[in-house]
Amino acid sequence: MTEVPARRLLLVHAHPDDESINNGATMARYADQGVHVTLVTCTLGEGGEVIPPELRHLTGPALGQHRWGELTAAMRELGVDDFRLLGGAGRYHDSGMMGLPDNDAPGCFWQADVDEAAAHLVEVILEVRPQVVVTYDDHGGYGHPDHIQAHRVTMRAVELAAEAGHRIPKVYWNRVPRTVAEAAFTRLHEDLPALPFDKPAAVGDVPGVVDDHRVTTAIDGTAYATAKTAAMAAHATQIEVAPGAVPYFALSNELAQPVFTTEYYELVAGTPAATPETDLFAGLDAATEVAP
Repeated sequence: MTEVPARRLLLVHAHPDDESINNGATMARYADQGVHVTLVTCTLGEGGEVIPPELRHLTGPALGQHRWGELTAAMRELGVDDFRLLGGAGRYHDSGMMGLPDNDAPGCFWQADVDEAAAHLVEVILEVRPQVVVTYDDHGGYGHPDHIQAHRVTMRAVELAAEAGHRIPKVYWNRVPRTVAEAAFTRLHEDLPALPFDKPAAVGDVPGVVDDHRVTTAIDGTAYATAKTAAMAAHATQIEVAPGAVPYFALSNELAQPVFTTEYYELVAGTPAATPETDLFAGLDAATEVAP
């Protein structure tokens, strides 16, 4: 009989690449420690803007399939074996940016019934029985409809899973402390004043930036910086990564952003063991961590 890891972490993201940007170092660190890390991605990102000119012929389902390949490569870099699409391949499609006609397309994630989508996630929760769940805040980090919907679906699934017999002890939202973001952008602009982009990104462009007091947890992933940047680079249709002494990346908007190797969270369900926590599983007792 295969032994089930005592500690189990579930992350829910909207599109391939979101997980590596937000949680790549965290995922690599916990996977390396033997934690069972499960990633659920809600869409294949069929509406994403493609950066490399040689790949811009990819659109719709063809782009989605390509991005699944990128996600597979990224998970290999992070050491994560358990990654899935919500409801199975093709269940929900990319909704595009807020305000676009894509938001109204039948089958897009934004139009999904929240309880129906949450039921698919509950199936994963009851199989994996995670003690920790990570997703976005109610703004989706930066207002993308699929991110907002991922938040709604995840939080509803947490409720439904509890009704079905599995209460998740700790739920976190992705965050970046404002002072950390400001310091990182200051260093980026001072050390690399001639960035090859139209203009530098502002702190407000970074998803999840909040006042420092909102942040409860800091996960030091410095030792996994190479894994994180490699995973981000695997998402080549969406991300350009410039590793080095001051690593940074850019999306299709060509605005430079720092790569955060310490990743930050706000605990929104559960009791923090300390402030700041340095472990997502902090405070969980042996009884909580027994395998299902």
